Amino acid sequence: MAATSPEPSSYTETERKFEVVASTVTPSFEGLSSIARVERSPSQQLDAVYFDTPRRDLARHRMTLRRRTGGPDAGWHLKMPAGPDARTEVRLPLEDHAADDTTTQSVVPERLRDVVLAIVRDSPLASVARISTSRSVELLYGPDGSAVAEFCDDQITASADAGGEQRWREWELELTVGGVPDTFDRLTHRLLDAGALPAEYGSKLARVLAASGFATDVPESSADPLHRAVAKQVGQLLDWDRAVRSDVYDSVHQMRVTTRRIRSLLQSSEGSFGITNDEWILEELRALAGVLGVARDAEVLAQRYEHALNDLPKANVCGPVRERLVEGAKRHYQNGWKRSLSAMGSPRYFRLLDTLEALAAAEPPVLPPGETPKQATIDGAYNRMRKATKAARAAADGTEADNAAQAEADNDEALHRIRKRAKQLRYTAAATGAKKVANRAKKIQTLLGEHHDSVVSRSHLVRQAGLAHAAGEDTFTYGLLYQQEGDLAQRCEDLLDDALKKLDKAVRRS
Repeated sequence: MAATSPEPSSYTETERKFEVVASTVTPSFEGLSSIARVERSPSQQLDAVYFDTPRRDLARHRMTLRRRTGGPDAGWHLKMPAGPDARTEVRLPLEDHAADDTTTQSVVPERLRDVVLAIVRDSPLASVARISTSRSVELLYGPDGSAVAEFCDDQITASADAGGEQRWREWELELTVGGVPDTFDRLTHRLLDAGALPAEYGSKLARVLAASGFATDVPESSADPLHRAVAKQVGQLLDWDRAVRSDVYDSVHQMRVTTRRIRSLLQSSEGSFGITNDEWILEELRALAGVLGVARDAEVLAQRYEHALNDLPKANVCGPVRERLVEGAKRHYQNGWKRSLSAMGSPRYFRLLDTLEALAAAEPPVLPPGETPKQATIDGAYNRMRKATKAARAAADGTEADNAAQAEADNDEALHRIRKRAKQLRYTAAATGAKKVANRAKKIQTLLGEHHDSVVSRSHLVRQAGLAHAAGEDTFTYGLLYQQEGDLAQRCEDLLDDALKKLDKAVRRS
């Protein structure tokens, strides 16, 4: 039987780097109330090969991927930003057959490549630098005997694949898990007092690449607020991509929301991006949201029914309704999630990401003299929403009473159109700094989102009740849940007029 491959481990490290010259004296930590004991470990010899794409996509996103030998944490390390001074590190052990090999021909494990697939896409990963570190380590303990931080004094020899050798010395200070930020700051001051300076680069690799002529600086923000908004959302899309691949709860939903937000921003501002409503990128975003929607709807239904059934008296939960509604929706979610992963690993998806990044980085198109660009405005987005609202009311007033089912379906679709227009207004208002309008539009979007989820849920309940009836099961609970969903939808509709009035007032004031 083949051995089971080890699973990646993940944790968050909090670390600061400092530049020092060769003659700088190693600091003493005596006199600090938070440090009771210092334990010096044997020196370590660390050798690492760093991998990236030809365009250095990982470096552009402040990520590093290395294969290290030597020291207590030998293995594959993938590091990603996780906030100020913090990075998430994903590790895999070295291959058993090559535990001491640091050859540049090593193949990056697929499980690590998958984590950053939205960044590297279908580009090859190859070695870009080799870094050797001679490390002295001091482990700092607090008065209670627990480890507080680790201080490392590193002598580094490095070379990029396309550059000469570099040598320098640096200090690293890493807070242990559960360490106190206040202690971290005090230790930092002690290093600065010893003559250290905060490191210019966030990683050793960034320094090596910069010396070899490769810039990893983040491009300056565009002067156009809508370009800045789209750039921010594209960055969040890449973040949610990683969360979806790890099957983090609600990540499919959030990635879908981000996808639709980007589409709304692009669609509402032809002048900023030079695209029209029939551009392929809008259709690609719509298709991606549709794929993600399969898993998202199932996840929402599973949670919705689980809560509803838990709130019902046990006597009102008849037959295997939980198995059909909750467990069935969870199975449907898994199928939808796998389908999403398949789409997110396709060249079609990679080209979409390429195009989004290019659009976000580009400045608005230059127009001929005298021509005014078509920019997204709050008034324009609000007028489109008002038209949808008027159309919904006109349709409701003109529907014949003897066609109740069709009237309800038309009303549901009309309200869904208002929601989509409110969503576009919200994103436009948020991008242009009109927070009050954005908040009021969000209220309408949320109300009608609940209404739409209720519509989807009732349709699902009818189908499942039919299957249960055909199987000879009690369908009482399905009818009870159906009525609850109908009541919820009606409450949303009752609150809509007041929300629309408040939005109108906010738009007028803006």
